[in-house]
Amino acid sequence: MNNMMTDSAMHTESQATVLIAEDELDIAEILIAYLEKSGMRTLHASNGLQALEMHLAHKPDIILLDVQMPKLDGWRVLFEVRQRGNTPVIMLTAMDQDIDKLMGLRIGADDYVIKPFNPAEVVARTQAVLRRTITKEFLPQKILQLGALHIDIENHLVSVEQGSERFEITLTLTEFKLLALMARAPKRAYSRAELLENCLPEGDTLERTVDSHVSKLRKKLEQVGISDIPVGVRGIGYRFWERK
Repeated sequence: MNNMMTDSAMHTESQATVLIAEDELDIAEILIAYLEKSGMRTLHASNGLQALEMHLAHKPDIILLDVQMPKLDGWRVLFEVRQRGNTPVIMLTAMDQDIDKLMGLRIGADDYVIKPFNPAEVVARTQAVLRRTITKEFLPQKILQLGALHIDIENHLVSVEQGSERFEITLTLTEFKLLALMARAPKRAYSRAELLENCLPEGDTLERTVDSHVSKLRKKLEQVGISDIPVGVRGIGYRFWERK
């Protein structure tokens, strides 16, 4: 089992998409060359706003994020990325003060590389973070608890706490898959295409079918006092909730 996990992790890691958020073109081009030589795909954003747009549009597997960028700095980009979900982030910066490192880690950075850096080291660190992330995916949480909701991934059971009592909610397999997927990253916005691909039966090919399943799921949750879950995201699809 461990060998299977390692082999799958190495395979997925080599095909990963890396978003490079770096305003210095020469540095970005070097990173692109090294990462693509190692087999990864790359995207490049030259400012913080563009980085957030590309993160939402392309769902990269990992972000290499410069701190000092125009329009939005790396700290604000990192904060927003963490609001959306768990995309791994490695900070790239000329700052070498311990307080800067602590800030990045506190906000949710996965690693921290100081400029000037050896691009081969950045590739190695990128691969290491991807391996850790992929390994976690092979060992998913068996129970998710979000507010009053309890989602038992292994046994496909959903229940809600009401005072001292707990009530089970009967969901179809598709409804359960939709709920469980969004609950893993509650603030991440999932496109209808993603939900269709990951949660619906193979014969379903229409994105509007997702809306029907989500509507039925929402009604079942409302019947037990859980409202506004999932939340519609205009022009994109759905997320689990909007809570701060």
